Amino acid sequence: MTRRRVNARRRQVLGGMAAALAAGWGGAFAQGGGKTRKIVVGQSVPLTGAADQIGLAFAGGAKLYFDAFNSRKTNPGWTFELRQLDDGYSAQKAAANAKKLLDEGADVLFGFVGTASSDAGAEVAVKEGAIFFAPFAASDALRNAAHPNVFHVRPSLADEAFKMVRHCATLGQTRMAVVAEDDAMGKAGLAAVQQALAEQKLSPLVGVAFVPVNSDKVDGAVASLLKANPQAVIQVSLFNTTAAFIRKMRKTGYAGAFMNFSVVGIDPLFSALGKDIGGVVISQVVPSPKQSAIPIVKEYLAAIDTSDQTPSYESLEGFIAAKTLSEAVHRAGKNLDKASLQRAMAAMTDYDVGGFRINLRAGVHDSVRAIDLVTITPEGKVVR
Repeated sequence: MTRRRVNARRRQVLGGMAAALAAGWGGAFAQGGGKTRKIVVGQSVPLTGAADQIGLAFAGGAKLYFDAFNSRKTNPGWTFELRQLDDGYSAQKAAANAKKLLDEGADVLFGFVGTASSDAGAEVAVKEGAIFFAPFAASDALRNAAHPNVFHVRPSLADEAFKMVRHCATLGQTRMAVVAEDDAMGKAGLAAVQQALAEQKLSPLVGVAFVPVNSDKVDGAVASLLKANPQAVIQVSLFNTTAAFIRKMRKTGYAGAFMNFSVVGIDPLFSALGKDIGGVVISQVVPSPKQSAIPIVKEYLAAIDTSDQTPSYESLEGFIAAKTLSEAVHRAGKNLDKASLQRAMAAMTDYDVGGFRINLRAGVHDSVRAIDLVTITPEGKVVR
């Protein structure tokens, strides 16, 4: 994704936020003078900072669905008001935003981006008795029974790690290493890989290296992992760090495999690496945004045609998350409140969102949904 497109998307999302502020905020499953309910959806997301390209795409996809839903000629009895606040990829700011959104009437906390930010938002939701829905890249700890108010649209880090580790082992790449950003996401991803190796009775990692968040200071990690001589390196990092590490490893003559969790952001990584992306493998948790034969993708592309957005995996995931929330509201029934909505979500363990199945109560292993491993050609073509 080019910086021009990022800036355009930022203007669109920030413009939507300004409109919401100008209109005034209500909430608590508000119902006005007519019969239409207004459901207020509160989202803290990085519109600036290290993960802005991922945050803007995910937030833009969610807004795309809610805008399309609200513009339907036949109203089902409710509309959505999406309030998006920028947290700059800061967990502290995400927690403050969560509190602000709930204090000002948000009915649901939705689509927080980043492991630390999601953990922080979920903690606020627990204290406030709120629903925390569809975090992007949350830690797997939020999937246990201690968090009945948290619902996941994407699979776990453990599911992605299992798929990548099994793929490497199938190719005979049993000497694996991990390079991870030194933050909550990196540590959670490392733990997921170690768990996957143990579950598949494979050899432990031959090397582990931590690097600063969103930084090109990867020389120490490169030197450390070269000594370990891995056949494959699994990366748990944002696109800038990932790109810097791959380039410097390849300059040394390293010819092994590079595997990445979906949180890297496939479009931002292509922007950062260019032709050097050839052969890099990335896990994906939603269908390709080009697979128009899949109903949910067809619906997404029809909506995107009326916007200034460009299709992406992250935007499609935001769209899917928003549609899944809408379905939960529908299933909660006419006496909609927090309790009925939470019950409806808890029962959505095999929801077909349109050729793609979702389990909102998924644990760390979920067989309902498929995870794809894709590689990208130097020209930017995604190959499964």
